Amino acid sequence: MSHEEFPTDRPAVVTCGLPYANGDLHVGHLRTYVGGDVYARALETLGQETAFVSGSDMHGTPVAVNADKEGVSPEEFALEWHETYKETFPQFDIEFDNYGHTHDETNTETTKEIVRELAANGHIYEKEIMVAYDPIEDQHLPDRYVEGTCPYCGETARGDECDDGCQRHLEPGEIEDPVSSITGNPAEYHERTHKFFEVSEFADYLTDFLDRLEGTSNAQNQPREWIESGLQDWCITRDLDWGIDYPEDAPDADGDDADDLVLYVWVDAPIEYISSTKQYTDRVGSDTYDWEQPWKDDGEIVHVIGRDIIQHHAIFWPAMLNGAGYVEPRAIMASGFVTLGGKGFSTSRDRAVWADEYLDEGFHPDLLRYYLATNGGFQQDVDFSWDKFRDRVNTELVGTLGNFVYRSLLFAARNYGGAPDATVSDEVDDRIAEAVADFESAINDYSIRKAGNAAIDLAGFGNEYIQRNEPWKLTDDDPEQAQQVIYDCVQLSKALAVLFQPVAPETCDRLWSQLGEDGDVADATVAVAREAPQGEFDEPDELFAKIEAERVEELNEKLDQRVADATDDEADDDDADDTDDTDNDTMSDDTTDADTDAQAADLEALSEERISFEDFQDLDIRVGEIIDAEGVEDADKLAKLQVDIGHEERQLVAGIKQLHDLDSLPGTRVIIVANLEKAELFGVESNGMLLAAGDEADLLTTHGDAPIGTRIQ
Repeated sequence: MSHEEFPTDRPAVVTCGLPYANGDLHVGHLRTYVGGDVYARALETLGQETAFVSGSDMHGTPVAVNADKEGVSPEEFALEWHETYKETFPQFDIEFDNYGHTHDETNTETTKEIVRELAANGHIYEKEIMVAYDPIEDQHLPDRYVEGTCPYCGETARGDECDDGCQRHLEPGEIEDPVSSITGNPAEYHERTHKFFEVSEFADYLTDFLDRLEGTSNAQNQPREWIESGLQDWCITRDLDWGIDYPEDAPDADGDDADDLVLYVWVDAPIEYISSTKQYTDRVGSDTYDWEQPWKDDGEIVHVIGRDIIQHHAIFWPAMLNGAGYVEPRAIMASGFVTLGGKGFSTSRDRAVWADEYLDEGFHPDLLRYYLATNGGFQQDVDFSWDKFRDRVNTELVGTLGNFVYRSLLFAARNYGGAPDATVSDEVDDRIAEAVADFESAINDYSIRKAGNAAIDLAGFGNEYIQRNEPWKLTDDDPEQAQQVIYDCVQLSKALAVLFQPVAPETCDRLWSQLGEDGDVADATVAVAREAPQGEFDEPDELFAKIEAERVEELNEKLDQRVADATDDEADDDDADDTDDTDNDTMSDDTTDADTDAQAADLEALSEERISFEDFQDLDIRVGEIIDAEGVEDADKLAKLQVDIGHEERQLVAGIKQLHDLDSLPGTRVIIVANLEKAELFGVESNGMLLAAGDEADLLTTHGDAPIGTRIQ
């Protein structure tokens, strides 16, 4: 691994977090995979040798439980979803060089090899722990499938966490009156020997690793807190029938208990990155791409993940790689979540835009790729709404890029039969060089948003350039200058095809053909952006089509009706059966997918303690208007707001970064407490408090048009 700027002379691997083979994909899931595909394509556009790999995560309790419900084997259940994902990803032009799964022979053997190596190096030990057990079904239970009463607050709790009450982490055996959430049978705890990976011994290495790590700041900074608070060793085995068996020939496998233990899903899941790269080499040959170079010698490994699995990729995984003698990752890019109209996706309430639904509505995949890739920084949350989707498509893709290319190539084809006889002007050549530099800088900054904007900004320059020079007025008065202008516009169009290809591959492939260029635009590197156009071409077709407002209204009505129907069905189910049906749309055995249900919370009890009217009068509560909003660097939840409160502008810090589209907040009327003591959060001063309702931070405002600065009384 190097820290040289891309492209380097070392092979790169770009990976995406494995989708859990347990349910349909929606646009929230696609953000990571589109991001990974854009980044891998962009590296290749820079001239970097790159393999883009991933696979389906097949193991874990949810797969086993849901397979049993459907009356099929876990392998059959997971393979069906695996095949669905293999079909879905290419429909969005997410083109992995290899897409495997964790249960195949390659990953099984690679996983066992690495576990053997970790054991041989003294990094695995045995420990007795308390394990839940259903004696009626003769079934061991992971703690997430145990329910009971929290011993601290008395609320209903899961075996590992009181998530409905005091939020405490619960140790195995602490929960009172435990029952299996699978069968409802009483559960009991007894001691069981399990294998542990000695992560705590890697604390110094991991601290140094994070100093070297590139990528998004959340992946670099969040893990430091876990190291500073003291790393805990990881239990790497589970009492399940479904998974990769703990290797019997591992140096420490001398106990009888190892015979019926499988490896924890977070052992074999990231190893699939290595296995999938091996399979790519098996297919193309080591002369084309040698998997051992990036993983065992000196390569550039970039992981593209959701931020809910940072801990696994920035702590657990590099410790495993280091302990087994593999190369550490160069970078981790951790994306924010996708919300829908400002609210969380809900799979059980069908409150989501599903991948197949998007395609069924007839929209081109490049439109969604652009929206997901460039709508906010990669680590920030992105809000999807059909209205915002339409606005960005119509304004930026149709109005900026599509408009420039179409008018330029149409004029060129009709008047010159293609690119006129000229050479590129210094002004345009310099502007293309600037766009190429912006693109290169964006990829080295791990910003797919900036990479996409490099092309959109170049198209904006093109529109300004053609409008300023008005070649349609020059064809008679100054034909040589008209030729120069149109040639420049064709050159700009060629550069756009090269630079925008990672974001919109199919569209740019059509543009490449319209330009009459040879070969595949996907094979073109940034140097090609400044090479002379081929010459002749016919009249073009428009690259994008406007989305009408009526179309969006229809889509919103469909979504609202579907959510209402799903909510009614859920209410009927609740009336018939008071047992909560656990949503198993997860990314790993013990980690909940953050895109799943945002369950409605029970109302908090009213406070018994009263305050006087005079105490209330001491609060200076004002109407304000947000002028500017941006995320606080390195903070997951905090946003910095500039708020006009009439008398002055105030800077406030509020925990709304993940819950609101910050770009849409300027102009919003809000209510603030103006006389709260100043505070400093993540090094940013907060001079007041923003008022909001509930966990989703519903911003408080006024019913009418009270002037800014009006006092609330």
